[in-house]
Amino acid sequence: MDRFQCLTAFVTVVEAGSLSAAAGRLNVAKSVVSRRISELEAHLGVRLLHRTTRRLVLTDAGQTFYRRAAEILAELAEAEHAAAEGRQALTGRVRLSAPLSFGLLHLNPALTAFAEQHPGVQLDVDLNDRAVNLVEEGFDLAVRIGHLEDSSLVARPLAPIRTLLCASPGYLARRGMPRRPRDLAGHDGLVYTNVPEAQQWRFTDAKGNTESVRVPVRLRANNGDLLLEAAAAGLGIVATPTFIAYRAVLEGRLVPLLTDYRLPAANAYAVYPTRRFLPRRVRALVEFLGERFGAQPYWDEGLS
Repeated sequence: MDRFQCLTAFVTVVEAGSLSAAAGRLNVAKSVVSRRISELEAHLGVRLLHRTTRRLVLTDAGQTFYRRAAEILAELAEAEHAAAEGRQALTGRVRLSAPLSFGLLHLNPALTAFAEQHPGVQLDVDLNDRAVNLVEEGFDLAVRIGHLEDSSLVARPLAPIRTLLCASPGYLARRGMPRRPRDLAGHDGLVYTNVPEAQQWRFTDAKGNTESVRVPVRLRANNGDLLLEAAAAGLGIVATPTFIAYRAVLEGRLVPLLTDYRLPAANAYAVYPTRRFLPRRVRALVEFLGERFGAQPYWDEGLS
């Protein structure tokens, strides 16, 4: 069995959708493609495709094997291309998932800059605040913010994520300036729902003492930009990441509150399933994002 030919036949069948279409792309007989798939299944000892008279359907094992096989062939094609051209050009697709607000505000310009440097890379971006399953949904990479629970993922820190408590000057003129965390019990809270215990805000003072306050809720939302604009409009007080709030604070639309206290911090990570078979284009993007954001991200400049 020629493993390369069998892998190529299998990946081409999946991407073409049929044995006939794959045979046309490979310029071989349909029977040759069918034989190579059968040889591959026999070698692996698993069924990769369910064949019917009308269509082909990947088995669970086939789905897993396809992702790895396509990755291997893409890496080989990239290596051949680089050797042939005498340069280390990056080619191929990177499928990336990221949170909506961070993606629009910071990832979008970063990816534009990366794409300009590497015109051979195609970027496929999904902005969604849910935590996608990288393996099952076929993502190469994800940007995640918070504390990671899935130990099967490789995580590269990209930037620290600080949180500010903010309100508009108009709101503070009407309702007064809170001086201590407990004062928040008499204010209107704008609460981000995609975190556990969203209504419970925890503060740490300079001596390390902690205080927890249950904030009355005026508005709940699962999007940080919506909460920011509600705060800027004077609807209440929001606890928001500096990567969302920094422009509004520097412009004077929002005022940082209780700056002698710290809210829980987090990190932005680039996460991927494994270091094994990590395409060079994915590794390059991770390194690019780490350098662009870093330990002192630009969105924290000028904030106390």
